[in-house]
Amino acid sequence: MTDRGTTDRGTTDLDVAVVGAGPAGLAAAHALAEAGRTVRVFEAAGAVGGRMRTVREHGCLIDIGAEMFPEHPAYPATWRLISALGLDADPGAVPRVPDALAVWRGGRARPHVGRPLGLLTGAGLPLRARLDLVRLQARLARLGDLDPQRPEHTSLGAATIAELVRPYHPDLREYLVHPLVAGFFGWDPERSAAAPFAAHLASSGGSGGWRTYRDGMDALARALAARLDVVADHPVTRVTGGPGAVRVESPRGTVTARAAVLAVPAPVAARLHPDAPPAARDYLLACGYAPMLRVSLVLDRPLAPRGTRPRFATLVPDAEDPLLGAVTADHHKHPGRAPGGRGLLSLITSPRGTAELVGAPDDAVANRLLARAERLVPGVSRHVEHVRVSRFRYGLPEATPRALGLRAAFARRPVAAVEYAGDWTVLRPCSEGAVASGGTAAARVAAHLDGGRGAPAPDRLPEVSR
Repeated sequence: MTDRGTTDRGTTDLDVAVVGAGPAGLAAAHALAEAGRTVRVFEAAGAVGGRMRTVREHGCLIDIGAEMFPEHPAYPATWRLISALGLDADPGAVPRVPDALAVWRGGRARPHVGRPLGLLTGAGLPLRARLDLVRLQARLARLGDLDPQRPEHTSLGAATIAELVRPYHPDLREYLVHPLVAGFFGWDPERSAAAPFAAHLASSGGSGGWRTYRDGMDALARALAARLDVVADHPVTRVTGGPGAVRVESPRGTVTARAAVLAVPAPVAARLHPDAPPAARDYLLACGYAPMLRVSLVLDRPLAPRGTRPRFATLVPDAEDPLLGAVTADHHKHPGRAPGGRGLLSLITSPRGTAELVGAPDDAVANRLLARAERLVPGVSRHVEHVRVSRFRYGLPEATPRALGLRAAFARRPVAAVEYAGDWTVLRPCSEGAVASGGTAAARVAAHLDGGRGAPAPDRLPEVSR
């Protein structure tokens, strides 16, 4: 690889080694490469994207992890990167998701969830629950300290999501908040901290402005990787810091660098770099994860859960089904997800369903979920042409009160030769959390390479170079 700038690598192979080619690692690598550093990204899988990967099978674009994201004000780091890469030059490349969200109740999908119109139409909630939703929104607005980059500073403290919503109408909990928490984060409301969830919702706005990438949710990752030195199928087994160099070991050999970014889930980072300083080590060990399990179905026709109009995502409350957390009609997300006349449906497990089924064989998982989906999409089993089961052992970082309590010390730790990136670093399980963390990690690495000068303030969001 050609050195893009003037560096002082000495005898190391690289300035920076990045482990992990998801959005966090690629964003960090992009920022460092644009600053003139020599960077190489090592990815254990055969393709980039991580939990934003898209699989291309049977003529379909199957998003096996993340599904969509809000507009610019809600995800500033993501949209700066989209602009820097020119992905928004074509207006159709980042389209809106029409009629994004519904909730299943009383035998059909109830529309307008997460939109002001839902307060009028009901969106599956009775009048008293809708009034309590307004009360809850007003309460959170009055806090004034809901910062998704610093959730530990909110006045909600260590309260869990269940504790946050307990004073309100039970239907608000059971038919909106809990399904949102379970369907999109995979969290258990009884053990997950309220502050990160509330801060994320407050910053993300309503569901009316959600967008996707026309060419698959991995479009951003692929665009970044095309500009970088990325080595796929390269699992890293250990990262060791030493005087003047970091050793990145793998079955394919050892690479030395002046610094490294571990852009992998917290439990993996703890295993790869067991010599982390206490503030980092304690936080890494406290970061739990909710696994993810999804069954994607290629159909011979475009089916969707019953309702007045087809919706993209339908949340399924525990009271309606204990194992099925959400059903997404991906052909409604964007017509390019499935060929004309065919359908693409995904069945996503609830936290209980994931715990029960994540270790089962693919056929058993598919059969169990298909049987449960028949009530929402009658006859769906007769129209399946292809089934794909996707699992992520480390699906989404779960913001427990313990992790929240340790996060401030983690954010204040001194810059070092080994840094971290990932949505878990800010307890925000989304692409914005990942991309923003990549910018922060790049700024911390740059400060380390400059001898500690210009160290960023905790959770600063650096501008992304064009």
